[in-house]
Amino acid sequence: MRFDGVADPTARGRVVMLVDNAVNGDSRVQKAARSAAEAGWEVILLGRSPVLEARSWSLGDAQVRLLPMPDPLARRRHEFRRAWLRWPLAYPPSGIAAHRAQAVKAWQADLAVRAAQLKLADPDTPRLALRRRLLAAERLAAQATRKWVSFRYWQLTRARTRRRFRNPWDRAYTLFWQAVKGDGAWRRLEPGLWDYELAYGPVLDELRPDLIHANDFRMLGVGARAKIRAAAAGREIKLVWDAHEFLPGLRPWQDNARWLPAHMAHEREYARYADAVMTVSDGLAELLQRQHGLATLPDVVLNAPAADHGEDLVPDAPAPDLRALCGIGADTPLLVYSGAAARQRGLDVMVDALPQLPGVHVALVVNKPTGPYVSGLLARAAKLGVADRVHALPYVAHWQVVPFLSAADAGVIPIHHWPNHEIALITKFFEYSHARLPLIVSDVRTMAGTVRSTGQGEVFRAEDVADYVRAVRAVLADPARYRTAYDRPGLLESWTWEAQAKVLDVVYRRLLPGRPRPVGDAAAGEPVARTTDAQPPAGVSG
Repeated sequence: MRFDGVADPTARGRVVMLVDNAVNGDSRVQKAARSAAEAGWEVILLGRSPVLEARSWSLGDAQVRLLPMPDPLARRRHEFRRAWLRWPLAYPPSGIAAHRAQAVKAWQADLAVRAAQLKLADPDTPRLALRRRLLAAERLAAQATRKWVSFRYWQLTRARTRRRFRNPWDRAYTLFWQAVKGDGAWRRLEPGLWDYELAYGPVLDELRPDLIHANDFRMLGVGARAKIRAAAAGREIKLVWDAHEFLPGLRPWQDNARWLPAHMAHEREYARYADAVMTVSDGLAELLQRQHGLATLPDVVLNAPAADHGEDLVPDAPAPDLRALCGIGADTPLLVYSGAAARQRGLDVMVDALPQLPGVHVALVVNKPTGPYVSGLLARAAKLGVADRVHALPYVAHWQVVPFLSAADAGVIPIHHWPNHEIALITKFFEYSHARLPLIVSDVRTMAGTVRSTGQGEVFRAEDVADYVRAVRAVLADPARYRTAYDRPGLLESWTWEAQAKVLDVVYRRLLPGRPRPVGDAAAGEPVARTTDAQPPAGVSG
């Protein structure tokens, strides 16, 4: 939805979007910022810099600013202490371990050079034999020192990694602060949330936005506190909370008993400050309304890909050739997975099935192609003798995703049964659909129901290799049958970001009526309670 101008320039609303990542790789946030700016809003997108220095660039008409964010509060207090009882020989957690390890390596490197020099020395060099014996003794000492340093470093690593927040004491600690502080318990259980406040809060106050668009649960608190401070100073800020996940159904991002209850408490404390809530699916909208007692059902903005990415982006950046990157020809069967790589995403089933699918290749287009999880998958593929048929590739730019994926024969979504997986059509679902790929999806509720309804793919039992193989064989036997589902009138049109951007703009205009107004749209400033024109056709759940 594009606007050619605003009648009253002084009425232009300033929107500050908040996200807890580095923006690149988050297609929903990028598209939202770009679309809002195209609609006439002054958009500044604040993200977290991956390094301790600020970065900035333009995203269409939107400004992107990445803020440096030190996170000392994210470290638990035990990480600063030595575990004397269990790991008495561990180095103190002060950084000295890495220093000592590097110093020993430097010592050994010097000894290697000195040994080479003595080997090249003139045989008549005085005391040459003695110098060689002394050097040999020093090399033994360096080797023993390195083993000792490695052992102490190992003890430090064990002290860090074996400490878990799931023992009775830590559970009691969590329950105590929940009882004493209620929803304020997050201040004790997850103080690292303050690191976001200290990085983003001062910048938000300086920008003096009319509207804050807070993406997900961490940014909700940052936006709410800015709204409270502005109200105390006599200024009004509207707060939009864009909930990407149902937090109670989320697998904790850290292996401890405090992470989930802390973030849930943080979300409950600040959810009431949101003037509008939007989310990614109808199912999640209903859950959020019940969870937080919302007066109205949240607006739904699907994670759909854009049909038009802007003329300034496309010509100089054609999508890479997926098959060329995999080193295969057009006739080789290719299955693709695109998205975050993690155990609950079920990628192991794609590798484990390859011995039963001769000639089939798998492309994993993931956020961390060299990360531990993907490295484990590649090691598993090597063990099974299929390493040459598994290809780990990095993300491409969000406007390149659909043409990039279209070179595959089918798109795979093998996610496990988790509450959040059951209720949404995730981003890759729409990306595969616009690439007109037959789908092979696990039997998570909403997605499986949609695929069965549209006929665009096959459903298999999650984590069941044999059933996955059945689904793959069915799709590869007759891919044209599944592709015809995309000829259904209105199906793909409703699954575009352009349709979703209309919902986003309606929410903004409802909160800030009259700023901005689209040229030639007489109803632009009228408040709308909730729009449904961007929802999938009958029989398709969003």
